[in-house]
This record gives sequence, C-alpha cells and structure tokens, in this order.
Amino acid sequence: MKKMNYSELSGFKGELKNIYLLGNVYWQKGAIKTVFSGYKHYIITGEPHCLSTWIILLFARVSFKKTYLWTHGWYGDESRIKKFAKKLYFGLANHILLYGDYARKLMIEEGFKKEKLHCIYNSLNYDTQVEVRKSLKVSNIFKKYFGNDNPVLCYVGRIQKVKRLDMLIESMIILNNKFKKSLNLVIVGKESEDTDIVEMININKLSDNVWIYGPSYDENELGAIFYNSNLCVSPGNVGLTAIHSLTYGCPLITHDNFKNQMPEFEVIAPDVTGDFFEEKNINDLAFKINKWLELHPTNDDTISNECYKVIDEKYNPHYQIQLLKSLLI
Repeated sequence: MKKMNYSELSGFKGELKNIYLLGNVYWQKGAIKTVFSGYKHYIITGEPHCLSTWIILLFARVSFKKTYLWTHGWYGDESRIKKFAKKLYFGLANHILLYGDYARKLMIEEGFKKEKLHCIYNSLNYDTQVEVRKSLKVSNIFKKYFGNDNPVLCYVGRIQKVKRLDMLIESMIILNNKFKKSLNLVIVGKESEDTDIVEMININKLSDNVWIYGPSYDENELGAIFYNSNLCVSPGNVGLTAIHSLTYGCPLITHDNFKNQMPEFEVIAPDVTGDFFEEKNINDLAFKINKWLELHPTNDDTISNECYKVIDEKYNPHYQIQLLKSLLI
C-alpha cells in the first residue's frame, strides 16, 4: 500500500507513531502535542483502546474544539463493561462517523442522539473502478478456462480460515448432488495461512471446476472476473469485497449474523443485490446459491444497475467528502 504524501497536506504537523503497551492497548506518540497546535477539528480513529485519544477528547471538551470519531461503533455483542466504556468514550466526541446504518441503529437504541451519528460508509478506488466498469463487456474468460458453460461463482479476498472457503467447496458438492447443478468457482487472492483448500478440491475431484487464480491487484482483471461471474460468495465475514463486487455489477451472498460481520454487508439487499444465508449452515448456503441462480440465470442490466446504484450513491469517496464538508464547514 502506497503511503500518503504528507507534504501535500496544508498545515500538517507531524506523523504519529503507535506504541503498543499491553495487548491491543496503545499510545500514539506525537498525538498530545497536536492539542496545542492550533487545530480546531480532530477527526480521530474511534478506538477506545488508544489511550492518547482519550486525552485529546478530554482536552477538546474543555477547549471548545470539535472532535469526530471515525469508527465501527457498535457491533451488538458488547458486554456490560464494553458498553460502559464505549458510552463514556463516544460520549466525549461531538460527532461519530460510522461505517454503516446497522451500528447507528444500535447506538440510537443505546441512547445516543441520532443527530450526533453520521454514516460515512466506506470506499475503494472508486473513480478508477468506474472507468474500468465502463469498458467491461461479457467475455469468454471462463468458457476458455473451464471449457463449459456452467454458472460461475467467485471469491475475491484473502484466503484465510475465517473466510470459510471450505463451506464454498462443500456447497458446490451439495449443489451437484442434491440440485444436479454443476458450477465453476474462481478463487482470487493470496493465501495468508494454510487452509487446505487445494487438498479439499483435489479430494472431492473438483480441480476441473475450480480456478485458483492467485492474487491480483489489476482492476481490469478483477473487473472482468466480477462482471462475468454470476455471484460472488463470501461464506465468512465480508468486508471491502462487498463494495468491490457490487462496483462491477456482481451480486453477493454472505452469512446473516451481523454481529460477526463487517459493516459492508449492508450493501446487500436480499433478492436485489444478493442474499444472506444462515451462518455456518452449509445446506442453507447451497440453497441460497441455487435459489439465486434459478431466479437469475444471468446477471442482466437490472441486477447490475441495482448493484451500481448502491455504490454510486453511498460507498464512494465523493459521498464521504461531501459529508465531511457538511460537518466541518
């Protein structure tokens, strides 16, 4: 990942350095001196375990400066102690910038004022991806590789155990045996830990139907994969992959336990831009994949446009900048 060029920032006072103290509790070296630097607004990562941020929040309260915590906010599985700490912490800020409406709803239920809570969502390299999107067209990329016309599922992201790609392989077996539906699968990403996926594919004789594409950071390649796939499936939690997939018109399926999800799951509207299956239920995952493919044998313009709409309206940097301007100016 390319580091930001701080010289392009007007009024930049210095880079902060994380110093970990105990577990995930840390201090940002250089943070405290910023409270005497003349800043009027502080947009801060909303992590309660950053001790220096507490100091900034407290100082800002007594010096009439504005603070904005950019955070996941509420997950829905907080213990009493976590709830107490979070209420105290978030209560010190003037505004909370949240990644999604799910957290905002939970925080309103916990007693936070709705006027203080703003959904800033998340974004990727939107402008570049939109340009790629304009050039995309249906191709024979999968026909050429697999040598068949089977529906194609894709997974794009890190290859980790938490992503539960084993469920995706097992669902292909169920779809073949129970629903008599043969599928192809493309797995794009870097294997960051041993998942035994290749062994599982070979044992179940699916090597002719699974393309281990490997890592790719080329938007033209990724755009073509998403655009020509019937579905993107992320059986574990889904994050920025959801935005990436819908940006290129590909609907997505992931699990329904929102407490264990990343906030980007909100791009999914069931039966419109994808669907949810019961967490850890392989049979339900297979059922939902089959249901989608029965209702939508191909991704027509209606589906693609619904996917584009979600991203173009909320999940892009232009929306985020506009929100920040409305709060800061």
